[in-house]
Amino acid sequence: MSNLRKVQDYFFRLAKQQGYVARSAFKLQEVDDKYRVLKRGGNVLDLGCNPGAWLQVACRALGPPAAGGIVLGVDLKDTPVPAAHCDSRVRTLKADAKLLRPEQLLQLSPDGGGFHSVLSDMAPSTSGVSSLDAARSLMLAELAVDIALGTPDDASSVGVLRPGGSLVVKLLEGPGDGRHILQTITRSRFERIGWMRPKATRPESCEVFLVATGFKR
Repeated sequence: MSNLRKVQDYFFRLAKQQGYVARSAFKLQEVDDKYRVLKRGGNVLDLGCNPGAWLQVACRALGPPAAGGIVLGVDLKDTPVPAAHCDSRVRTLKADAKLLRPEQLLQLSPDGGGFHSVLSDMAPSTSGVSSLDAARSLMLAELAVDIALGTPDDASSVGVLRPGGSLVVKLLEGPGDGRHILQTITRSRFERIGWMRPKATRPESCEVFLVATGFKR
């Protein structure tokens, strides 16, 4: 068995053993272990939440139900809340993130106060053309940033991320300078910016994650 297959099989088996709906759960776990992007009793917005593995990890990070907080997942596809690792604080919304205004999402947060963590695992349908896939991925990444922080060319635009909050955004790398673009639009707004390629990422994947903590509104 190749090393590639061994890695795929290990995280696939581990997800099944631990009750997660997908191996991607371990990506968010590793990001949180390093950067502490999920807050006990916090409010979490998960963009591109299907099939629900990040919902599971986020809910566990909230602590017991008495700790409070919510997890709101948004996806183009219907995404049932997984039975394992989730409780009544998790809900999902079938919607196109491109059509959602931050004001709508704020209304879905407790007291309209916004979210402590904004996560985006959104990815385009891949075409096999790396330049096109990278460009489409960057558009989705910038969309997630705009939802979290507000639209940069609109002074009245308000994002959904609370001061001190964290942002995690997936990017498919390819021709172009997606990393530099995302860093440019986020680095002055956060105390810390980093990049991660979690171990559970498939070896053939070109995905990386921007991780930003300590949002400065």
